[in-house]
Amino acid sequence: MNADEDLRRAVIGACRELARLGLSHGTSGNVSVRRAPGFFVSPTGMAYETLEPEDIPLVGLDGRWYGRRRPSSEWRFHRDILAVRAEAGAIVHAHPRFATALACTGRGIPAFHYMVAAAGGEDIRCAPYHIFGSQALSDAALAALTDRKACLLAHHGIIALGGDLRAALKLAGEVENLAAQYCTALAQGPVEVLGEAEMRRVLEKFRTYGSQDASDPGLHHAGDALP
Repeated sequence: MNADEDLRRAVIGACRELARLGLSHGTSGNVSVRRAPGFFVSPTGMAYETLEPEDIPLVGLDGRWYGRRRPSSEWRFHRDILAVRAEAGAIVHAHPRFATALACTGRGIPAFHYMVAAAGGEDIRCAPYHIFGSQALSDAALAALTDRKACLLAHHGIIALGGDLRAALKLAGEVENLAAQYCTALAQGPVEVLGEAEMRRVLEKFRTYGSQDASDPGLHHAGDALP
């Protein structure tokens, strides 16, 4: 397989993973991966289980597309995000149950839990509603993603960015998990949120979160052999 086929297969795999994880229903949602000078993106209106590599179109930053299938109707925000976010190698857009429910009330996800920092900031914003596939929706999404790696879209769903498809999918799942927890907390009554100072501390710790080389002054490696 060549590099382009590998990327196309990766898009297909990510689309099917959206369905497997319950992050999207039917043909809703879409996935893209950077491929200079544009990106591969899932096609519009096709069942994920039927996709073949040749079904994944390439879209240029000028809006021209190549291939046998028309790209997702949401190609604009994929293009615009990839054009301005050099660190993003992939984008996942989905309609998961709890995050979409929050988005349908116009709510984002505040710092009720420290894991909100996984999206890059002190909260996860909700972009105002605009009709799907429009430039207005893309512009609103870009604004909501300022200094963030994920956002909600009012009356619509979520967007998550990552350095690659695996990272983008992981973040989409984390956003949905947070949304489920937040919805559950809201059902119990008023929800307390962490303050800005604490979230700044959390964001600093997230710089090495999950790293094997993370510093911890109380933890000392004593060798690989067990005592």
